[in-house]
Amino acid sequence: MASSSRATVAAAAGVTLLGGAAFVSAPAGRAGNLRATVSATPASAPVSGLEASSVTSMAIASAAVATCFASRKATANSKHQLVALSAFENELGVQAPVGFWDPAGFTADGSTENFARRRQTELKHGRISMLATMGYITPEITGKFPGYLSPSAGLKFADVPNGLAAISKVPAAGWGQILAYMAFCEVSQDQSAGTPAAAGDFGFKVLTASDPEAKKTKLAAELANGRLAMMAIIGMFFQDGLTGSAWGDWANYTASPLRAFENELGVQAPVGFWDPAGFTADGSTENFARRRQTELKHGRISMLATMGYITPEITGKFPGYLSPSAGLKFADVPNGLAAISKVPAAGWGQILAYMAFCEVSQDQSAGTPAAAGDFGFKVLTASDPEAKKTKLAAELANGRLAMMAIIGMFFQDGLTGSAWGDWANYTASPLRAFENELGVQAPVGFWDPAGFTADGSTENFARRRQTELKHGRISMLATMGYITPEITGKFPGYLSPSAGLKFADVPNGLAAISKVPAAGWGQILAYMAFCEVSQDQSAGTPAAAGDFGFKVLTASDPEAKKTKLAAELANGRLAMMAIIGMFFQDGLTGSAWGDWANYTASPLRAFESELGVQEPVGFWDPVGFTSDGDVVTFKRRRSVELKHGRISMMAAMGYITPEITGKLPGYLSPSAGLKFADVPNGLAAVSKVPVAGWAQIAAYFGFVEFSGGFEDYKTGTPGDYGFKVLTSSDPEEKTKKLSAELANGRLAMMAIIGMFFQDGLTGSAWGDWASYTASPLRAFENELGVQAPVGFFDPFGLTKDGDTEAFKRRRATELKNGRVAMLATMGYIAPEYSRFPGFCSPTEGVKFTDVPNGLAALGKVPAAGWMQIFLFLGMVEKGLYTYDSARAPGDYKNAGVLGVPNGSTMAPGEGRNRKLNSELANGRLAMMAIIGMFFQDGLTGSAWGDWANYADSPLRAFENELGVQAPVGYFDPLGMSKDGDVTTFRRRRESEIKNGRVAMFAAMGFIAPEYFRFPGYLSPAKSLKFSEVPNGLAALGKVPFTGWVQIFLFCGMVDFGLYRADDSRDPGDYANGGILGVPNASGPMADAEGRKRKLNSELANGRLAMVAITGMLFQNGMFGTTGPAMWGF
Repeated sequence: MASSSRATVAAAAGVTLLGGAAFVSAPAGRAGNLRATVSATPASAPVSGLEASSVTSMAIASAAVATCFASRKATANSKHQLVALSAFENELGVQAPVGFWDPAGFTADGSTENFARRRQTELKHGRISMLATMGYITPEITGKFPGYLSPSAGLKFADVPNGLAAISKVPAAGWGQILAYMAFCEVSQDQSAGTPAAAGDFGFKVLTASDPEAKKTKLAAELANGRLAMMAIIGMFFQDGLTGSAWGDWANYTASPLRAFENELGVQAPVGFWDPAGFTADGSTENFARRRQTELKHGRISMLATMGYITPEITGKFPGYLSPSAGLKFADVPNGLAAISKVPAAGWGQILAYMAFCEVSQDQSAGTPAAAGDFGFKVLTASDPEAKKTKLAAELANGRLAMMAIIGMFFQDGLTGSAWGDWANYTASPLRAFENELGVQAPVGFWDPAGFTADGSTENFARRRQTELKHGRISMLATMGYITPEITGKFPGYLSPSAGLKFADVPNGLAAISKVPAAGWGQILAYMAFCEVSQDQSAGTPAAAGDFGFKVLTASDPEAKKTKLAAELANGRLAMMAIIGMFFQDGLTGSAWGDWANYTASPLRAFESELGVQEPVGFWDPVGFTSDGDVVTFKRRRSVELKHGRISMMAAMGYITPEITGKLPGYLSPSAGLKFADVPNGLAAVSKVPVAGWAQIAAYFGFVEFSGGFEDYKTGTPGDYGFKVLTSSDPEEKTKKLSAELANGRLAMMAIIGMFFQDGLTGSAWGDWASYTASPLRAFENELGVQAPVGFFDPFGLTKDGDTEAFKRRRATELKNGRVAMLATMGYIAPEYSRFPGFCSPTEGVKFTDVPNGLAALGKVPAAGWMQIFLFLGMVEKGLYTYDSARAPGDYKNAGVLGVPNGSTMAPGEGRNRKLNSELANGRLAMMAIIGMFFQDGLTGSAWGDWANYADSPLRAFENELGVQAPVGYFDPLGMSKDGDVTTFRRRRESEIKNGRVAMFAAMGFIAPEYFRFPGYLSPAKSLKFSEVPNGLAALGKVPFTGWVQIFLFCGMVDFGLYRADDSRDPGDYANGGILGVPNASGPMADAEGRKRKLNSELANGRLAMVAITGMLFQNGMFGTTGPAMWGF
C-alpha cells in the first residue's frame, strides 16, 4: 500500500512537470485575463510521435485517479476566490487611486453579509476617529469649555489636559456617561442586515440624503475622510504616548535610535534627518554607511545623466563617429531614452566594463575612505576633514535633486517620446478632458500636479470645482475680514449684549477666536449649515456649478456667467493663498499683519548687519536659507553670490560690448579658420566655439577657482582675493565697495537671465521686437490707449492670449478705474477750496464741514452713508451704465458725452479717438496721482502730505546742501538719502558732479562737430581721419580698439591719479583740479557766496546736460542721424 502511494505520488509529480511545461509553452494568444481563466479550457498541442503521446496519456490517466479529489477541491476554492475578489469592486468605498483594497483577504469568502457588517463597522470607527481627531485639535485652537466638567468633583474643563493624559482625569461617573451614550447610540436603532442603519444611515441627513446617488457620494466621501482620520488618530496616539505631548515634541525622543544619525553627512536643513521608511531604526552604523555610499554613487550617476540629457540640447553633439565599424555617428544618436536602442552591443559592453572598473578598482570595504565616498578625486573631497564634509554634503544635496530630476525626465520622455516631454504629445491624456473647463486660465493653463483629474471623471471634477468656489468665497470674505477692521474700524455697539462684549473688544485675526462666545460659534455654524443645505447641490443643478442665484456673481447670459465665475475663481485662489499667509504671519508674530519687530529671537536677525543688506529691501531671505543661523554657511553663500554676480557682470558686458565696439580683429581659432567676426553675439555663439575653445574656457575657470582658494569665506571677507579695485586695506571702504559690487552683481544676474530669455525667444541678442511677427501681443498694437512714447505696454503679458473680448473687458475696467480715480483726485483737491453747506447726515448731526479731507474721512462717514455709496455704485454699474459687447469699451448707451445721461454721443472719427485717448492718459495719470495722495495722506496724516509734518525725517538732514535749488527744492523721490548718512551723501554728490561734467562735455561733443572737426588723422596706423568719424552714436563703431583702450586708461588716470577724492575737501573739489578743472593747482575762489553760486550753477547745468545727452542719444538712436532730422527740423 505504501509503495502504491509512493507510485501514485511519483506519477502525480511527473504529470505536474509535464502540465507545467505545457502551460509555459502554450501557444501565444491562449492566455486570458485573470477572471477569464476561471472558465478557460486546456489547449491541446500536437506532439510528434506515438510514444510520446502514449506516455503522456498514461501519465495523465494514472495521475487523474490519484489527484481527482484534491484537484477538484482546489479548483473549486480557486474559482470561489476569483469570483469573490470581483464581488465588491463596485461597492461603496472603492475609490481611486487604490481601487478595491483588501490585502488581508477579508472578503475572500464572498459573503455580502460579512462585507456589509465590516463596512458598517468601518463607518462607525471613521466617525469616532473624526470626532477624536477634532477633539485633539480643537482645544489647542479654540481653547476649552468654560465652567466645570464635574461640579461635584470640582473638576473644570480647563483642568483636563489634552490627549491621552485626559484619560486619568475624567472621573468614573464621566466614563459611565460616555459608555451609556455609546450604548444608547448603538442600541437605539435596529442595525440588523437590510436596515438603513446597517448601511450607516441613521437618519442624520447631513451625512446622507433621500437621493440614493447623493447619499452614496456623501458616504463615499465620509468613508475616505474616516479612513484618513483613523490613520491620523493612530499617529496622534503614537506621538502622544511616545513623547507625552499631544503633538509629539521631537525633543522628547531622547532615546530614539533615529537620533544616532542626526549629525551624519547629508542631514541638512530644512528637513533635518529624514528617514520616513525607518531604514535606520536598527541603529546599525555599518548599514547606514553602506546606504550613504550607495546614495552618493546614485547621486553622481544621476548628476551625469541629467547633464547628459541637457548638454546635447544646448551645445550639440560630438563630431565624428560613435562606432566607426557600425557607421554610427554621434549625431545619429537621439537624446534621451530613444538612445538606448541605438547604442551597439559593443558600446554597452564598454559602458558595463567601465562601471565594473570604477566599482572594483578600489577597496570599498567598511572603514576605507572609498566606503565614505572618497575615491581620491579631490574636486569632490579634500585633505581637510571639515571641508570634505561640506563638499560631500553639498554633493549629496545636488545628487538627491538630480535623482528626482532624472526620474522626472525619464517619466516625461517615456510618456511623450520627447526628451523634454512636449505637452502636444499627450493627445490621449485624461488631463485634456478638462482643458476648456471653468478656471483654466493663462498663464498656468490647466494645472493639476497631484493628478486629481487623472480618472477623467466629470462628476468628480464638478464636485471639486464647486468645493473650490466655496473655499474661494470664504477665503475672500476672511481676507476682507482681516483687512476691513484695520481700515474702517469695527461695528459700534455690542457683539453679545448678554456677555457685555462689544465689537471693539474683539481683537483682529486669530486672537478673535477665543473672544467669540459659544453662542456666537453656534450662530456661525448654524448660518454655514443653512447656506449649505438651503439649496439642492446635487449633480446637474445650478448650485453644483456654484450658481446659487446671487446674480452679482452669475448672470442669465451663460457666457457672461462663465466669465464672472472664472474671474471669481482666480480671485478666490488668490484669497486662499492670502489668508493662509495671514494666518501664518498672525500665528507666528501674534499680530494680524506680522510685525517684524516681534521676531526678536529670529535667527534671521543674525545677519541683519551683514554685507549685502541694503535698502530698500533690507535683509531678504524668503526661502529661509539662513534660518539655521549658521555664520559659516552664510559666508559661503555670500562668496558664491559674489562669484555669480561677477560672472554675470562680465556676461552682461559680453552681450553689450560687441554690439557697440565691434569684435576683436583676427582669428579666434587659426587652425579652424574661425575669425572673431564670424562668431555671432549671444546664445548663437555657443555652437560656434570649437571644442578646444570650451576646453580653454573650462581650464581658465579651474585656474581662477583653484588659484584663489575655496576658503575665502573662512579666512576673511567673502570675495576678497586681493584685487584691490574691488577691495581695500581700509575695512570700511572695502565693505562699501563689496556692497556696491553685490548690488551690481544682483542686477547683472537679473539682466543676463533677461538677455538669455530674449535671445532664446527671438534669436536676437537684444530681442528685436520686429522678430515677434506672430506674437499675440501685436493684436492690440493699434487699439485705443496705445500712445507714444511707451507704445503698447503690457509687461505682465495679460494680452498674450490674443483674446479680444478679454482685452475689451480690461480696457473697460481701466476706463472705469481711471474715471473713478479722476473723480477721487478732484475729491481730494476741491474740499481744500470749497465744501457743501449743510449736513452730511442730519440724523447724526454730521455737517459736510465736519468731515475731514482724505483718508481721515473714512472714520467719519456713518454706516448709512457707506450703504448709500455702495448702492449708488451698484446702481451705476448694474442699472445706468451696463456693459454692451456691441459698443466700444467705456461707451454706454445711457451715458452721453462726459457721462451725462442724456443719450448723446460723439461722432466716430479722429476727434473722438483723440478725446478717448486723452481720457485714458488722464485716467492713468489720475490712478498714479490718487495712489500717491493716499500714500502721502497715510504717512503724514494730511491730505497733501504737508512737508512740515516730516519734522524728524532724515531727508531734512540735507536741505541746505549744495544743489538744493528752487523751484524743486530738495528732491530725492527714491529716498536714497533717507538713512541720513553724510558720507554716502557726499559720495553721491561727487558722482553727480562728475557725471554732470562728463555730460556737459558729451553734449558739447554732439554739437561742436557739426560746425568744426580736428584736422589730420585720428589713427595714422589705420589711416583714419577725424573727418571720417561720424557724429553721435555711429562714432562708436568707427573708433579702433586701441582708441577705446586709450579712452579707458585716460578715464582711469583722471579718476585714480589726477583728481582723487579727499574727505577734507568738498565733493568735486580736487587738490590738482584748479578752477574749471584746469590742473594748475589754483586755490578755491575767495568769495564764499560767489563760489557756492557758481558750484550750484555747475550742478544745475550738469543735471540739464545729463537730461540733454540722454535725449540726444535717444533721438540719435531713433532717427539714425545727428543732422537736422534728429533735432526735429
